Amino acid sequence: MKRALRAASLLAALAMTPLVQAEGVDYTLLSFEDLHGWAEDDHEQALEAFLETCGDLKDPAWAPLCEVARTRPGARSFFELFFRPVMMRDGNPPLFTGYFEPELDGSLTPSDRFRYPLYRTPPEARAGPFVSRREIEEQQLLAGRGLEIAWVDDPVELFFLQIQGSGRIRLPDGQVLRVGYGGNNGHSYRSIGQELVRRGIYGAHQVSAQVIRNWVRRNPALGRELLWHNPSYVFFRKIRNVSAEKGPLGAMNRSITSGRTVAVDPAFTPLGAPVWVEKAGRDPFNRLMIAQDTGSAIKGAQRADIFYGTGDEAGRIAGQVKDPGRMVVLLPIQTAFELVPEGEG
Repeated sequence: MKRALRAASLLAALAMTPLVQAEGVDYTLLSFEDLHGWAEDDHEQALEAFLETCGDLKDPAWAPLCEVARTRPGARSFFELFFRPVMMRDGNPPLFTGYFEPELDGSLTPSDRFRYPLYRTPPEARAGPFVSRREIEEQQLLAGRGLEIAWVDDPVELFFLQIQGSGRIRLPDGQVLRVGYGGNNGHSYRSIGQELVRRGIYGAHQVSAQVIRNWVRRNPALGRELLWHNPSYVFFRKIRNVSAEKGPLGAMNRSITSGRTVAVDPAFTPLGAPVWVEKAGRDPFNRLMIAQDTGSAIKGAQRADIFYGTGDEAGRIAGQVKDPGRMVVLLPIQTAFELVPEGEG
């Protein structure tokens, strides 16, 4: 599951942890002139995204910057005046992928159409490893216990909702129920895309979320077995305090922003920090984004997941992203100089 860390406690722990050089990581202090396309970006959009989460940063180096940001200064001048770009490299090649917020059709009551439940976390799953996806679905172990939040009409889309970790359920009366990550069964995530490659059904370059969806639907029995290859199972919770116009909650328990939020590895990049992204490959762009999310598959100093928005079109675009590039973290001046003293970058 990609959106597996969504607790405010994670933010609190990271916000108070001093940023120090990690063994095996190369740190380079850059200038804003080194950032390709910096002058052409819409820095106001980045400032709006930064304001969404900066109030949760209690570290002494960050809190004053949030106060300044709230005065709505000129965005480009704000970032250039109070931050310095730092490149972090751990030897692994840079990789950008994409994610989105799914939107499924569902109901608050089961029917012949809406047969596939989203469950709250059962109490016994909170105590440690629980049964596998296969056991939950094949034996219907949770049915009838009052744990159902809603029912949807497509088991494949439900599977991908679990991978994303949050989404919207569009109800028959037009209302929208928002759900977020509530827990998991304690089993490690296993990629069904990689399993299709291992079986020789597709080459690695052919696999995408849509290719997997189509194959599972063409092969119902084999498709169900393929989904069970991933033993990890995600439970949900209702999200009541986020308007339909705003993005889903990220790891900082705040709404994330389409095209301006990036999920990172917080072992390297502080949550809430501005991040300059230079994505190559298909549909390249250079853009200032904000590190507001995490994911179990996002590991490394140059590994990031770009949030593309809500719905099928966002999902189509996100599913095609697997591109190189580079990522540069903007740190408060004092923090940047403590991490990379001038002359060492």
